[in-house]
Amino acid sequence: MAREPGEGGRLVFDLVDDAAGSGVPVTRSDPDDQRSPDDEGGAGPDPGGPWPPSGAPSGRLRVLVPVAAVLAVVLGTGLAVEGARDGARIERMRDVSGGVADVSVPLAETWRWEGLVGSRTAIDEGRGNEVAVLGDVLVFESDGELVALRPATGEEAWTVPLGEDPDCGPFGAAGWARTTTPSLVCLEGSGADRAATTVGPDGVVSARRELPAADTDRFGLPRPGPDGTVLRARRAGPGSAVDLGDARCTDTGECSGTVVGGQGLALRAEDAGTGAERWSTVVPFRPTRADQCNNWLGSSWDGAGNAVDLAQMIDPRVFGARIGADLVQLYGCGIETAVTPGGVPLGTDIEPGTGGVSSLVSGGYTEFTFEGMVRTVLYDGDGAVVGEIEGHALEPGVTDGEGPGVLLAMDTAGPRLRAYETDGTPRWDATTRAGGQLFLAQVAGTMLVMTGAGDVRGLDAATGETRWVWDATDDADGRYLEDLFVSRTFTDGESVLLLTENGSGGAGLVALDAASGEVVWEQHGDAAVTGGIYQGFDTSLVAVDGHLLEVTPSGVRGLG
Repeated sequence: MAREPGEGGRLVFDLVDDAAGSGVPVTRSDPDDQRSPDDEGGAGPDPGGPWPPSGAPSGRLRVLVPVAAVLAVVLGTGLAVEGARDGARIERMRDVSGGVADVSVPLAETWRWEGLVGSRTAIDEGRGNEVAVLGDVLVFESDGELVALRPATGEEAWTVPLGEDPDCGPFGAAGWARTTTPSLVCLEGSGADRAATTVGPDGVVSARRELPAADTDRFGLPRPGPDGTVLRARRAGPGSAVDLGDARCTDTGECSGTVVGGQGLALRAEDAGTGAERWSTVVPFRPTRADQCNNWLGSSWDGAGNAVDLAQMIDPRVFGARIGADLVQLYGCGIETAVTPGGVPLGTDIEPGTGGVSSLVSGGYTEFTFEGMVRTVLYDGDGAVVGEIEGHALEPGVTDGEGPGVLLAMDTAGPRLRAYETDGTPRWDATTRAGGQLFLAQVAGTMLVMTGAGDVRGLDAATGETRWVWDATDDADGRYLEDLFVSRTFTDGESVLLLTENGSGGAGLVALDAASGEVVWEQHGDAAVTGGIYQGFDTSLVAVDGHLLEVTPSGVRGLG
């Protein structure tokens, strides 16, 4: 019996078959021991017949009994320890963004829910597949009501009827945006008779609060906001501040020049239940390229339609927003920036159209620029600056939920890859292949990085040394997959599931062992699998409470 190296408490036993083929560990007698059963100790074989005599208790059995008992205890303890570890890992995966209980076997459909996913308005505007992860259920609008599905079975956990012209959020596009939120805010009613309610993870709806028309006139039209708020926004400042400068657009939409002056944007968050102001801020106007100020943007916030007026291509008042649970992204002429759920503006020093702000799963935010000197500014969860990194810093697409958060940055001066803590503290600096990098995952002490050449490398999280390389351009059948890239990743804490796409529109799934880089299984979009994923399967995958779900505008199905 020995401990297997590197496996913690796992026990390894050598099983030796006895003459009867029992296959359990035994204590062998000394072949030179010729003592009779009648001798003191009575352990020797009887040359004249079978040993032990029929019906007599066996000395050998007396030896085996305690050994077998010890073996049972040790095996039972080992299995219990392994079971406890697996249980703890699975439980951890339920709370990890992108965590799935098990991705070690090819996926098959486990259940299917058919119906409209998303509001008809959102689908008409190209915003399909909008969902929210609320507690441990998947929630979306469907034909005038909110529907919550249990991810393990597809059963409807609850439904909430919606009123006229509903607008609920924050939602996110499945597979492309973070969708976890502690509550949803719904606005209902027509014209001046709008009202707000909040919906919790158990489907309980708060009391209805009327939204005064006077507040709309003063603060702007309402939208569902993060953290149980209603957001309002309007242009702020005198109209005389507008200066189109040399900005011009042709009748085909080609714009040049700069809008040098305009109005800022006043943003207000009020408690959805009481109407009390939580916070307010004014985002100042900044000179902006003309192509950031044309009315191709349209706006769902200020009521402007989507129709394009070719006689007035420059619109310095247009604005809109993408409202998430962890960040409000504002866009429009002169005010491209982001605001935290606590009301802190970020990215106000970035020239509109040359950078952006992202939220980190581990908490905090990154602000990056991609023109001139590429750099990333790091913020904590309160919006305070904690560090700065040269290059574009990336967080992993998914983690196993263990260890501190880590960012990777590509050196702009050469093929260097650098790892940092989320406060900018350097961890290591290593040579890597030139080209773009995708930080796919950090699982089991390994960082999975995809290079511009199309291969995936497993790097030691502590040192940056390469542990293994998987060539993504060759699948198991020896075919070349042109322009392959990874769009999403999931993990069960041991294997990493890669959702791959290529330039021709094909999609597939590949599961890699995080520690070794070995292909656990792979499944490509043009390979039909009975009961599994077929050609053209949708890439809008989302993990909910440890279960992987595929979301389309016409339904949801469980994969496992």
